[in-house]
Amino acid sequence: MMQYFHRQVQLWGEETQLLLQDKKIAIVGSGGLGSSLAFALGSTGIGEIHMIDFDEVSLHNIHRQIAFKVGDEGENKALINSQLIEQRCPYAKAIAHNCNFIEWTKKGIEVDLIIDATDNLPTRGDINAYAKSINMPWLYGSVEAWHGQVAFIENSSFNDAFKIIKKTPAGIAAPIVMHIASLQANLALRYLAGLSVKKDTLYYLFFNEDGELITQKFGLPKAD
Repeated sequence: MMQYFHRQVQLWGEETQLLLQDKKIAIVGSGGLGSSLAFALGSTGIGEIHMIDFDEVSLHNIHRQIAFKVGDEGENKALINSQLIEQRCPYAKAIAHNCNFIEWTKKGIEVDLIIDATDNLPTRGDINAYAKSINMPWLYGSVEAWHGQVAFIENSSFNDAFKIIKKTPAGIAAPIVMHIASLQANLALRYLAGLSVKKDTLYYLFFNEDGELITQKFGLPKAD
């Protein structure tokens, strides 16, 4: 196993690498962000990864959702991602859940971290409420057009910081999706490996009119 993870072992040692084998995560959503998260985290040594999504692959998904190829139309997204994780890494167990997040919570599965890879505010509100009810942190991520947001939420409240509305998303291209997922994956991996993580801070990234990538930070309000 250590040969497979050789470069990571160089980074943090065998003890931390073995620690990751006992970690379990849930990725809520298996589309754009979820596919990139599955690739980024699926071969790190995290022992168990739950992919949650009831949606099926459509042709218009494929250009930005990196787990899928032409011919996958009609297949469940969570299942394809889970299969890819196990094909790439023999040290990860990946479980597909063809259901929505609320239905998944009723299964009573315990994980160490929940990662948001959804595309709507109501589901993120559900993730926040569930995480608060079991005293668990979670990772928020969203992306649209040329901008995105990431936050590791522990003591703050997503519901207090964002107005929960239903909204039709704008257009999007693959690179910004992969960029935001990469930031989420880095925060998740640092947390699971026992490294420091800045919590309850929203990172907002966007390209301005001059094409410059801007990163801003905002403190999130504490939960009541």
